[in-house]
Amino acid sequence: MNVVLGAATREAYGKTLLELGAERQDIIVLDADLAKSTGTLGFSRAYPERFFDFGVAEQNMVSTAAGLAACGKVVFASTFAVFASGRCFDQLRVSIAQPHLNVKLVGSHGGITVGEDGITHHAIEDLALICSLPGFTVIVPADEIEASQAIRLAAETSGPFYIRCGRPKVPVVCGPDYRLVLGKASQFRGGSHLTIIANGIMVAAALAAAETLAQEGIESRVLNMSTLKPLDREAIESAARETGAIVTAEEHLQHGGLGSQVAQVVAETCPVPISFVAIKDTYAESGKPDELLERYGLTASDIVRASYNVLRRKMPVPVATDR
Repeated sequence: MNVVLGAATREAYGKTLLELGAERQDIIVLDADLAKSTGTLGFSRAYPERFFDFGVAEQNMVSTAAGLAACGKVVFASTFAVFASGRCFDQLRVSIAQPHLNVKLVGSHGGITVGEDGITHHAIEDLALICSLPGFTVIVPADEIEASQAIRLAAETSGPFYIRCGRPKVPVVCGPDYRLVLGKASQFRGGSHLTIIANGIMVAAALAAAETLAQEGIESRVLNMSTLKPLDREAIESAARETGAIVTAEEHLQHGGLGSQVAQVVAETCPVPISFVAIKDTYAESGKPDELLERYGLTASDIVRASYNVLRRKMPVPVATDR
């Protein structure tokens, strides 16, 4: 796979937000002392009258976002994903989810690729927490192209959104003609032996794993499940029926994230073997992003191993057992 390293998804957020600010006067942006890190600094300088920094007071930021949305504004509120989901959960539940307000929460620095910031800043529970809130749309973009489209779709679509962005630059996996459709998975590669379902940074890893498997005669369908909520149940059921085995890959705890949701759909529609590439029941250490991905089993090689594991449980396809 020819890998082209693009911008970080948080950078794409900032660039798109600046464009939206010029196009729409009803966009208000809030931040919590992290404008440079989250990507909202450009908007703050271009439109200071529509930007408010709350300092280290994330709950207050979310409550104010709810108030502004109730007044008819389209509100983007940004902070690190670990704070957006954990520190603000009660405000998100009571002030945004229950009245179904038009707030777009953008959690930057998601997953363990925050790296050296360490255990307190690794957002590995955020998707499970936000997906538990009725009415929220949850998106995990795979690259800068998808992140930009996700921000625009959020601005155009009424209701609460959570968009998870990342700190490091990531490979570009979406083509120039790519179009994000809410609630729909995108098939990035065809295959009949198994399906790899991934989102975020794990989409690039899934594509790399599929190429490795193809060299050994195993053709893998690769689905980018960027919209985690609402989930594309039809694509999951089709994958189960047509390929008979599924691997999920996510930069999140195994419980409550993509794998859990895919497994529920498979159990309800077409039970087939599933393997899960995710963070197990543990918190990560501090370290460089690539080192952490390897240590906690979130690499293309881990997806390859999981694929062999699931294929051994799929009958009647013969699979080598030396993996």
